[in-house]
Amino acid sequence: MVVDTSALTAILLGEPEAADLLTALAAAATIGLCAPNRTEFLLVIQSRLGDVGVERAKRLLAMQRIETVPLDEALADAAALRFRRFGKGRHPAGLNFGDCFSYALAIREQVPLLFKGNDFSQTDVRVAAYPMP
Repeated sequence: MVVDTSALTAILLGEPEAADLLTALAAAATIGLCAPNRTEFLLVIQSRLGDVGVERAKRLLAMQRIETVPLDEALADAAALRFRRFGKGRHPAGLNFGDCFSYALAIREQVPLLFKGNDFSQTDVRVAAYPMP
């Protein structure tokens, strides 16, 4: 499974889906997080919860055994391709810069993507199912 920033942020902020998202993570054999998405997650949490939040975010990643996957040239190119196809202003999915890295990693690894929202469900990526609240 690949996890998107949106799912991790929802968990850490205690949003209504948090428990279901955690259950989905716990059920996964392996979980990948693209390096730019790790940065995005830490920046979002820093802006909302400060330094204490960043430490909580790092603990969440460690406790869930979420592997940060390095960005290489092929993955960067795949993310750019996904933006051209599904990016904001180009497609109803309206993927942002960070979304395209999660999407590209899930496609490359041929695994489902765990996220919050409905943007990725408008693409051809496999969606990681979790019960909706």
